[in-house]
Amino acid sequence: MPIPKNLVGSIVDCMVEIPTGRAGMGMDAARRLTKDTGTNEFSHHPAQYLFKDAPERMSQASDPEQVIALMDAHGIEWALLDVDARHPEHAFELFDRFPGRFFGAVGINPNSGMKGLRAFTSAARAHPMVRAAAFAPCLCMPQVDIDAALMYPYYAACCELGIPLLTLVGVPGPRVPFDCQRPERLDRVCYDFPELNIVMRHGGEPWTDLCVKLMLKWPGLHYSTSAFAPKHYPRDVIEYANTRGSEKFIFAGYYPGLSWERIMGELEQLPLRDHVWEPFLSGNARRVFGLPARG
Repeated sequence: MPIPKNLVGSIVDCMVEIPTGRAGMGMDAARRLTKDTGTNEFSHHPAQYLFKDAPERMSQASDPEQVIALMDAHGIEWALLDVDARHPEHAFELFDRFPGRFFGAVGINPNSGMKGLRAFTSAARAHPMVRAAAFAPCLCMPQVDIDAALMYPYYAACCELGIPLLTLVGVPGPRVPFDCQRPERLDRVCYDFPELNIVMRHGGEPWTDLCVKLMLKWPGLHYSTSAFAPKHYPRDVIEYANTRGSEKFIFAGYYPGLSWERIMGELEQLPLRDHVWEPFLSGNARRVFGLPARG
C-alpha cells in the first residue's frame, strides 16, 4: 500500500547531508584510502559509479532553508546529520537555528587514541540534539574492524551516554576492502554490549539474510535503509519487517546521494504491510534516537 497520509509531515529521515557544492558523503576519506585510478575521477561521491546523478545535486550548494523546504515538500519532520567531533559547532548552530528539524550523530575515529575518544565524548555531551554515534569502518585509515579492540571504548562510551551507534555493514560502495564490515562481527559486539542499540547502515549486502538472523537474535540490533533506493531494498529485510521485524526497520533516505523525489516516489511502491509504515517512517527512529513523539 502507499504511504499512509497521516504519516506525511512526521517522517524521520536518518541520513541526510546538506550539500556544500564540494565532495561529500565520505569522499575525502575514500580518496585517502583508494588505490584505483577510477576513483580519482569521481567529483563528488565516493561511489559515483553507483549514484550517477548525485554529482549534479551535490555540486549545487544548498542553504539549510532550502533543505528544510525540500523536507517539508516530502513530509519529513526530522533529519539526522553528521557531527564532526573535532568541530561540532556548525552542526550545533543548525540544531539551534532550526529546532525540531535536525538531530545529530557524532563521528568516530578509533585510530586517534584517547584524544579522539575525548573529542567524541565532549561533542556528544555538548548539545542535547546529539542523539547517536556514527562509525564507518571501511573509511578509517587504517580500516578498523567492527569488533576491533579499538572500538570497545566507544561502545562503552555510547552505553554511558545512552546513545545508539550507527555503523556501515556489508560490501562498501567505495573501492576499498570490505572485511572490516562483515556483519558477523556484530555478533560479538552485541554479546559484549547488550544494552547498546546498534543501527546497521548501507545495506549489509550480500549478507542480508545474516543481518536478519542477527536482528532476530539481538534485541538492540536494527537496520536502516541508507544508500539504497527503495526499489533496491533487500527483499529478505522487507519480508522480515513485514513479519517479525517491524520494530527493527528504520528509514534513511540518503539525500543528496539520492533525490527525495526518487526516494519518496519509490516508497509508494514498497510492499509493506499496513502496520509497518508508522514504525518504519517515524516510530522506530523516535524510540531509538529519543526524539519527541508525534505532535
